[in-house]
Amino acid sequence: MNVTLKWLGHASFKIYQDEKIIYIDPWQITNEVNDATLVLVSHSHFDHFSPEDIEKISTFDTKLVAPADVIAKQKNGVTISPGQTIEINDIKVMGVPAYNPKKEFHPKKNKWLGFIIQIDSKKIYYAGDSDYIEEMKTLGEIDVAMIPVGGTYTMNAKEAAEAIEQIKPKLAIPYHWGQIVGSSEDAEQFAKITDCDVNILAPGEDTILA
Repeated sequence: MNVTLKWLGHASFKIYQDEKIIYIDPWQITNEVNDATLVLVSHSHFDHFSPEDIEKISTFDTKLVAPADVIAKQKNGVTISPGQTIEINDIKVMGVPAYNPKKEFHPKKNKWLGFIIQIDSKKIYYAGDSDYIEEMKTLGEIDVAMIPVGGTYTMNAKEAAEAIEQIKPKLAIPYHWGQIVGSSEDAEQFAKITDCDVNILAPGEDTILA
């Protein structure tokens, strides 16, 4: 069965296959849908960790997976660190590093995260709020890479293209544009200079990962 990936805007995604429903960094969710199997939060900045949005998508059985500082604030969930892999409901999630080597917004010492999500046969990489870092060279085979392109707090379009050159996914999806920082021009520039298939999604738009 196909996996569907939906961009919810900014840095938020929904990935689903049948009854497996994963949210990443849910923020500004408009409706109370209460359908999540798994919620992944990359770090504790307000536009990635939003308790009120987590509540809108969660059921009694929803599992939250996040770094230690997020779990401490939320007071429930499973802590994951860079390099650690967990499996929940046949979904494998690996925490991978996400940080700014030369900026103070996302220090490496915080152990904030990107994720590699394996659902069915698909390996999906979510880079988190990160610059291009050496660890991206060792991610292994990736089917889809979701990568920030807005600059300032993360990679810009050129740096994201350099990262994709190392990651070598089958498909790249730019995010972290259109709200707070970054514009459609950043996404379009990324697509233009990236030697990889790129799908620029509009907020709320999805794509099927056949």
